[in-house]
Amino acid sequence: MTNNTYAGIPEEFAKLEQAKIVLIPVPFEGEGSVIKGSAKGPEAFLNASKNMELYDIETETEVYQQGIYLAETLEDESPKEMVEAVHQATKKYIKKNKFVTVFGGEHATSIGTIRAFNEMFPSLTVLHIGAHANLRKSHNGSSINNACALSEANQTANLVQVGIRSMSANEKTIADIDKTYFAHEMAVDDTWMDSAIDQMTDNVFINFSLNALDISILPNTASPLPGGLFWYETLEFLKQVFAEKNVVGFDIVELCPSVKQKASDFLAAKLYYKMLSYKFMDEEVGDDYDNTYDNTKQKNNASKFNDDDEY
Repeated sequence: MTNNTYAGIPEEFAKLEQAKIVLIPVPFEGEGSVIKGSAKGPEAFLNASKNMELYDIETETEVYQQGIYLAETLEDESPKEMVEAVHQATKKYIKKNKFVTVFGGEHATSIGTIRAFNEMFPSLTVLHIGAHANLRKSHNGSSINNACALSEANQTANLVQVGIRSMSANEKTIADIDKTYFAHEMAVDDTWMDSAIDQMTDNVFINFSLNALDISILPNTASPLPGGLFWYETLEFLKQVFAEKNVVGFDIVELCPSVKQKASDFLAAKLYYKMLSYKFMDEEVGDDYDNTYDNTKQKNNASKFNDDDEY
């Protein structure tokens, strides 16, 4: 990747020491995608971000002035090495008191990200916004697969899933149905946003798979499905989550860019920036950021994962 700073922002806002926000690109693609090309998603997202207005009309902010550090790209790893690299990089920046974000390729990149946040923050809710449940323990002989992206979170965190419209019969028996918001039910239920937020603990990590969105507004994703969320209802929900909960970080995955159609790239770029704008809309640029991580306390999730475990 040739991007020097996120969105081409001035160097003064892109230095790690001053930045409140860290962005980690992970262009990983394994064997789990229906349509190939998600490894190119992070670069397409970064390129689109350079052509985006950095003033957000809704929040009347320029969130890049909070500082956004573009971390080293994590690439050319085996699936197991990728998960561990993402896991360790995410933890490293959380410990530096940064608001850590990840833009990944296929959904399997989220395994390492979620693992890191779950270890570092107590009583964590993983809010998965996506089309596929992805709860399988293994798929096609591997546990590092799109179909397995939320398996760990389902066992070790408070998993709330929003927008689901594809799952296997077995996954239906594994899922917590009370915390699973199916797209066909959301379409006729005006209370789903409040209900989903009521299911969340105070600390929330948002795992956003772009296939959550309707293919009419984002067709270029690795596993497209009809019947997804639209732009303004998505923003309404996200804004409410950021307002009512302590969002400790987020990742975005599953952009599968097209040479001929760039609209999906720009939507992904705008979504990322919108989420940052909601997070920091009430903070002054000069205010100190506190991600609430306290390394003097025993992490409530420390025993959940063993470094020697196979995954």
